[in-house]
Amino acid sequence: MDSDRSRDNLKCDIAIVGGGLAGGLIALALARLRPELKLVLIDQDKSFGGNHIWSFFASDIAPEHRWLTAPLVTYGWSGYEVHFPSHSRSIDNIYYTIESERLDWLLRNNLPQSSLFSGREVKAVSPRLVVLDGAQRINAGGVIDARGAGDAHHLDCGWQKFTGQLLQLKDPHDMKNPIIMDATVEQHDGYRFVYVLPFGMDKVFVEDTYYSDRPDFDPRVMRRRIAAYAEAKGWQVDRVVREETGVLPVVMGGDLDNYWASGSGRTAKAGARGAFFHPVTSYSLPDAVRNAIFIAEQPDLDGDKLNMLMRQRADAHWKSGKFYRMLNRMMFRASMPNERYKVLERFYTLKPGLIERFYSGSTTGGDKARILSGKPPVPVGKAIRALRPRTKKR
Repeated sequence: MDSDRSRDNLKCDIAIVGGGLAGGLIALALARLRPELKLVLIDQDKSFGGNHIWSFFASDIAPEHRWLTAPLVTYGWSGYEVHFPSHSRSIDNIYYTIESERLDWLLRNNLPQSSLFSGREVKAVSPRLVVLDGAQRINAGGVIDARGAGDAHHLDCGWQKFTGQLLQLKDPHDMKNPIIMDATVEQHDGYRFVYVLPFGMDKVFVEDTYYSDRPDFDPRVMRRRIAAYAEAKGWQVDRVVREETGVLPVVMGGDLDNYWASGSGRTAKAGARGAFFHPVTSYSLPDAVRNAIFIAEQPDLDGDKLNMLMRQRADAHWKSGKFYRMLNRMMFRASMPNERYKVLERFYTLKPGLIERFYSGSTTGGDKARILSGKPPVPVGKAIRALRPRTKKR
């Protein structure tokens, strides 16, 4: 079905538009929990998942949901490190990585070929209809739009931007665990850190990351900085195996109503299209897992009901993110750009359990009090002003 551009109309129980992480996980959950349903998964790229590496902590996923992520994992480690100018730290928390090629393989081996539409352009979506290139129509009981972010103009945000390269080294490296943040590097364009994953004996994934005021960046500059980082580590690079770049919103406030409407109106949404991501880290995998299983457990996948249910979940997620959006305002508006690292530097002196709950989006009231207690790493006056969210103009 990948290359079939027939004008024939099709019918299915559920159509998922967007075969990235969020859409792919929904498809896998439905294939496992609702095998009687006819589903269709559509993506504009020839392979599902795109060109991505996703990582997460074991504590991000509820034990009863780990069956969904376990087959996707390609690498895992027993802990991780962080490095800042004033301190370094090793933390015990299992860390996993998923590669997009694995997601593509699992989808093709768990869904019938007739369910997979890759390399197809979506012209229009509604709660029960998808129109593809060639005027092909897919009539569905329900449609879920998971094609990526909506219109970010409706959000008040900074930006997390990155270039990552998987490096094949000439000799083995000596890394045991990932470096989640190496902020000892020279600061540029906001908060800069390098993220490093050791793959096997002689491969490392190195990502140059920035928390910046603007979304624009030059990958050529980031490539040079990655090369300089590898040289400083004493790694001789044989070749670059793969590269990915991205820009993700770091949300400080905004208008969820208009953001939701900007991404295909009254159609149900998942992933970034529905604002299902962590406000601080921008990571969407924990929410993608929760939403995939929630959808697969619904007895009724009618398009209008799906939209209502997912909008309710988006509202609850937005409400639960209020504290995180406030922290973003403090980081972006109460700190000088080249001193933003101090906010994370202090955060990583806190207890491991608090850090785990922060990443999973389950910060408790006690955690919030602990994060805000003591001498702030930003000027107090600016911190107080940053507490007030800005109203986005419509």
